[in-house]
Amino acid sequence: MVHSRGRDDHCGKRRRRVLGTRIAWRVTGDGEFFCPRCGGDRCYQELTGRRRFAVLGVPVLPRGAADPVVACAACRGHFPPSAVTVPTTMRLAGMLRDAVHAVALAVLAAGGTEERVTRRTAVEVIREAGYPDCTEERLLTLLAVVSAEGPRGADTELGQALEPLAPLLAVPGRESLLLRGARIALADGPYLAAESTVLAGIGRRLDLAPADTARLLTAARTPS
Repeated sequence: MVHSRGRDDHCGKRRRRVLGTRIAWRVTGDGEFFCPRCGGDRCYQELTGRRRFAVLGVPVLPRGAADPVVACAACRGHFPPSAVTVPTTMRLAGMLRDAVHAVALAVLAAGGTEERVTRRTAVEVIREAGYPDCTEERLLTLLAVVSAEGPRGADTELGQALEPLAPLLAVPGRESLLLRGARIALADGPYLAAESTVLAGIGRRLDLAPADTARLLTAARTPS
């Protein structure tokens, strides 16, 4: 019986090699994405396929459509199409720069730009975020454009910059964005009422609990 079972297993393995299903893939698109297996930005191809029943590796009968996939050009891994919606490393870095810029503009719009120390602090924060060419003149020009859109101009910029980014950041990253805004607001003294309102709104858009926002803003104004 042991010998017979061994023959059955051997025959089963042979059948699995003789009979099977193959997929004929067709490229429908390409681009760059963040590969979850490689852990970095990679090129990809979008693939759609048709399944075929195969005998001795030769496709003979159609078996229907295969689910579309995204194939990494580096590791050859296949992933669901939703993988391309995750921002690349470069795209995420750009989103972070834009978020810091929007936070700085919103805080300046709330607290005014009369004090030079406030303007200089805003410029420093924006440069540190990845805009080394930022100057006071450029910042004031952009702030004038945003202010011309009305009271909700800066708030609209905040929403567009922070809401898509918040789900992608861990808590420390979201807290860091809020604290950069606090740094600008505190450059010329204690928070103004309008600045406190804007900073609280930034905390909400970053999905921080109100208690955590209040704690961070209090800690920011306490000398270390």
